[in-house]
Amino acid sequence: MQISRRNFFLNLGITGLGIISSPNILLAKNRSKHYLKNTKGTGLTFLFQGDSITDGKRSRNKDWNHVMGHGYAYLIASRLWFDYTNEDLMFYNRGISGNKITDLNARWQQDTIDLNPDVLSILIGVNDVPKIIENEYSIKKWEETYIQVLDKTIKALPNTQIILCEPFILPSNNMVRIDWTKEKTESYQSVISEMQKIVRQLADAYKATLIELQQPFLDACKKAPAKYWIWDGVHPMPAGHELIARTWINEVSKKLNFIGHDYLKD
Repeated sequence: MQISRRNFFLNLGITGLGIISSPNILLAKNRSKHYLKNTKGTGLTFLFQGDSITDGKRSRNKDWNHVMGHGYAYLIASRLWFDYTNEDLMFYNRGISGNKITDLNARWQQDTIDLNPDVLSILIGVNDVPKIIENEYSIKKWEETYIQVLDKTIKALPNTQIILCEPFILPSNNMVRIDWTKEKTESYQSVISEMQKIVRQLADAYKATLIELQQPFLDACKKAPAKYWIWDGVHPMPAGHELIARTWINEVSKKLNFIGHDYLKD
């Protein structure tokens, strides 16, 4: 269902950004910011969840040549596995191309809870944007579903360190695949901006580590044009995945003692 640009912005504006009432948010607020019991690294399990940006064309079998995909999750895992050989780390990638927040919610038990990760990283949102623009569901519904995912997590895995990655776009008129018209760009940017505010609030409410990505990509455009980092406005180029990996490691190193705080600093 298509709606006018004016009505879309009106609908977006009335949803509000207040985090809805959730019994588990009160539980989350009582958690210490250092609730991960094992910060030294030994035996930690890392899990990456999300859509195609996380998926990275990963294999669905035991072929370790491709099991982590070919994106930021692979870069993070390969670096930490190489540099911390004595820590007995394990990494899993359960990103699925095309996934929305509702898809994550539906498969959360099998693909997250059952894996019992010590560190859980989530990057989700960009596939929800067109659904919100077309009024199939609201930004408020997106927020509510994200909260359901986080509530399930802290209830089942109270000691898991949660990493919330900011959804992002980097549109440009000379992108290869997507026609970034002015109207489309404004619509996408408005929804993504609201999502970023929600993710920041959720990170604060659930004592999660926030990985800001929009501004790092904008800053990177001072070095090279947008298409150098993200080829179609949504999916990163190899350099874009490297940007995500470096940003992620540098932020997460503040919580995990075994990673040096100056690791991969520019």
